Amino acid sequence: MALARLLGTAFLLLLFSHAEAAGEVGVNYGTVANDLPNPASVVQLLKQNGITMVKIYDANANALTSLANTGIKAMVMMPNANLARAASDPTYAAQWVQDNVMPYYPATQINAVAVGNEVFDDPSVDKMDLVPAMTNVQAGLAGLGVAGDIKVSSPIKFDALQVSWPPSSGRFRDDIAQPVMKPMLDLLQRTGSYLTINAYPFFSYYSDPRSISLDYALGNSNPGVSDDKANLRYDNLLDAQVDATHYAMEALGVSTVDAYVGESGWPTKGVVGGKIPPAARRLLGAAEGSARRLLDTGDDAGSPASIPNARAYNNNLINRMLSGRTGTPHRPNANMDVYIFALFNENDKGSNGADDVEQNFGLFYPNETKVYEFSFQGGGGPPGPSSDSWCVGNAAAGGKALQDALDYACGHGADCSAIQPTGSCYEPNTVLAHASYAFNSYYKKNNRAAGTCDFNGAASVVYQAPADTCSSAQPTWCVAKPGVGDAQLQPALDYACGHGADCSAIQSGGGCFQPNTVAAHASYAFNDYYQRNGRADGTCDFSGAAAVVNQDPGLCAATASWCVAKQGVGDDQLKQALDYACGHGADCSAIQQGGACFQPDNMPSHASYAFNSYYQRNGRASVACDFSGAGVVVYQQPTVGNCVLPSNG
Repeated sequence: MALARLLGTAFLLLLFSHAEAAGEVGVNYGTVANDLPNPASVVQLLKQNGITMVKIYDANANALTSLANTGIKAMVMMPNANLARAASDPTYAAQWVQDNVMPYYPATQINAVAVGNEVFDDPSVDKMDLVPAMTNVQAGLAGLGVAGDIKVSSPIKFDALQVSWPPSSGRFRDDIAQPVMKPMLDLLQRTGSYLTINAYPFFSYYSDPRSISLDYALGNSNPGVSDDKANLRYDNLLDAQVDATHYAMEALGVSTVDAYVGESGWPTKGVVGGKIPPAARRLLGAAEGSARRLLDTGDDAGSPASIPNARAYNNNLINRMLSGRTGTPHRPNANMDVYIFALFNENDKGSNGADDVEQNFGLFYPNETKVYEFSFQGGGGPPGPSSDSWCVGNAAAGGKALQDALDYACGHGADCSAIQPTGSCYEPNTVLAHASYAFNSYYKKNNRAAGTCDFNGAASVVYQAPADTCSSAQPTWCVAKPGVGDAQLQPALDYACGHGADCSAIQSGGGCFQPNTVAAHASYAFNDYYQRNGRADGTCDFSGAAAVVNQDPGLCAATASWCVAKQGVGDDQLKQALDYACGHGADCSAIQQGGACFQPDNMPSHASYAFNSYYQRNGRASVACDFSGAGVVVYQQPTVGNCVLPSNG
């Protein structure tokens, strides 16, 4: 059967519906900080970076004046403190609109008024005031003839949902469903507005990393998860959260109101609520102070708050919106705007100082430099890290500039232990050699992101391995430490396999099952985890069970493996998995009619080809050959008719 027929008309309709949907991506401009630039400078920053939409948490006159005649759309907010008065006094609500909206509109393109923010979580606000306040503000806009252009909504936290998984079971909390959400949704439907939901996959993953895949939370390529009740598949957690909100609205009889994302983002460092995640302590085997120091550097050593993760999440979300893909599996035709949280790191947020993730969601530092690379103008997605680039010192920068940059790199996450006087890379003892080592360590830890090899001109990227024999680019391996017993190795092995290491080859029947000892299996798993995390400092410790070595330990490499369709799986399940693989990066051209691997023309053969392409392109990660149980890894090269499946091994 031809691939076009396998994909079916539903897939084509989905593509067209995505193209027809409308949406825009903006930022939340918070000001809970004492070191931010003035509003005029902020507006210039927005313009320079192509940001066309902003949400502010009040109706600040300086900000709204600065936004005039820029074309940047603005959502303003009535603070929670004003809600009781606005609910009880329509005249007050109308005057608030007159004073806080009309002096700036239309020169400033105010497109929405948020009435309150996360009201259900504010003990100082009576939740029963929310809908009357929204109604009176909307009436004030209508009385001035601008309600068609300026919508009224109210951002609610995702915890307003009592049930969110599976998405098709989505329901609002009992205490707000009928008394608040039902009349709110009726108002939004009647006025052509939308529900605003603040949804953070970060917090869901942070609290339950064993049940949620990091790639699924980040929106990276992954096999996805199924809502069997609705027969829908989700390949990113944000879509699942938005659809849970859609279903919750439908449970209240409202099916035509869209869910917009008022806040979503990912922090670059820190912890939630001042507590180090248990996974971090277990992995690091360290006192809380040591764990906290590692987390502060942005290492993903148990906490998902890191620069690479934030960069991946926000770029994935920005690029998705720029492509017009605003629909969700349940509502492929839905419109959706998204506001990234946040524009700046805000140093007065949270209650746990600089360790608090609340202070570290910014796209920019207060000095207006980017925290990591992104683009609101297209083409700014996170480039795949190249394994063929290195960061080295620039001799022309001079000794002082190199020393300053070296100090910065070592103080911000680079592993500089090897260039200490007793370290293996102390020689040659020159500033240039030490700086090159530190720069490259910093560059690798940040996934070779653009901007992480500059150091004010003291460094540059090269595309041939540096000539010095002690570059941090030189290979290292992570193995079980001699003398550590099975009782200590087994929990560390379980941790590695449960947190990203591909351990399929050391399962019974796998290519590296022999020798069948805990030490051999642990070394394999430790090294896989270490390499997948960029050989970052802290990723080869496992509570003292592992050690880094500089000579190839001769681990079983399982250099070749393939992913094929599992025997006994029916065509219907294979077809769904085939469609997913071909739609998410697998090269399926060879199994189209006339292609080199079109024959034999049956579902298991085509699925095996597509599964294997997807598996190889995703680095042969074990999760990339699952397809809801339709795929299986094999260690002997399979053939499909006359077509030999390739391997990157």
